[in-house]
Amino acid sequence: MLAARLIFLLIYIWCFLPGCGDSEPSKKVDLSKRQEIKVVKPERGITYAYLPQYAHSVSYKRHHLVMEYLTRATGLEVRQVFPDTFDEHMNMVGQGLIDITFSNPFIYVKIAERYGARAFARVVEAVGKENFRGQIICRADNRKIRTLADLKGKRFIAVDPTSAGGYLYPWSLILETGLRKEDFAEIAFAPGPGGKQEKVVMAVYSGKYDAGAIREGTLDILKDKIDLKRIRVLANTPWYPGWVYAARKGLDPALVAKIKEAMLALSFDNPVQRPILEEAGFVAIIPAQDRDFDPVRKLAALVESESAAHRATKKNRD
Repeated sequence: MLAARLIFLLIYIWCFLPGCGDSEPSKKVDLSKRQEIKVVKPERGITYAYLPQYAHSVSYKRHHLVMEYLTRATGLEVRQVFPDTFDEHMNMVGQGLIDITFSNPFIYVKIAERYGARAFARVVEAVGKENFRGQIICRADNRKIRTLADLKGKRFIAVDPTSAGGYLYPWSLILETGLRKEDFAEIAFAPGPGGKQEKVVMAVYSGKYDAGAIREGTLDILKDKIDLKRIRVLANTPWYPGWVYAARKGLDPALVAKIKEAMLALSFDNPVQRPILEEAGFVAIIPAQDRDFDPVRKLAALVESESAAHRATKKNRD
């Protein structure tokens, strides 16, 4: 019985399973003939970064519609990247990792000088102005601070040493009163990555610092998080050139022109385009050139001169 089963199994294998009999010719493989297979890497696309004055979630919410619009309008793959700090943003421009930068004018004059970035557009913000300004705030119930002169001996916090509305503009206003760094009990900058404008407001709101410097419009960002009646605007700075779009050095001028054309075409009167501008906080995008920011360069030189004098005084004192 067992022998019969084995014979049946052998017949089954011979009939139904493919074999390598003499009827199937063998194939020779010539290993001397090789073909290189090219791996096509996808295009990196155009990288776009919003200077991290607010949390990354706010940056994305404000600008993701701009990204989508530019991709449609230009046919280029435009994607947003998220540096954690102002310094990282600048370094990434210098390294060619950010193609299109949207930054405050103080950062712009730095990356223009260091890395050859060039302005091509700037924004008209929701308040309907081409320029913007900074603010100095304190708690509304702080009776010891009524004027800028009252900041003497107080704890002061600003956004970042390279922030325009959150440091450069307010600090130059303070310098005009005759106050200098040594007149303060403490001068600090908001810690950590992103969201620095909000952190300044919260530091003043909590009472950790007596006063702070922010850009106008920041308080609106926090209107659902804190009671704004507890914050008082001590002073507004003069108006200076607003936020600017710049292209990194070496970016194809034809690509820059295509992006600029698409940006300038955005219209607040167009019902399809209006939500794009509203989400970003713009009324329009207008042409710009490098010399528009010469007033900021002069202001930066003034503040740097004061900082150098402060460092020298401190060194001599030590």
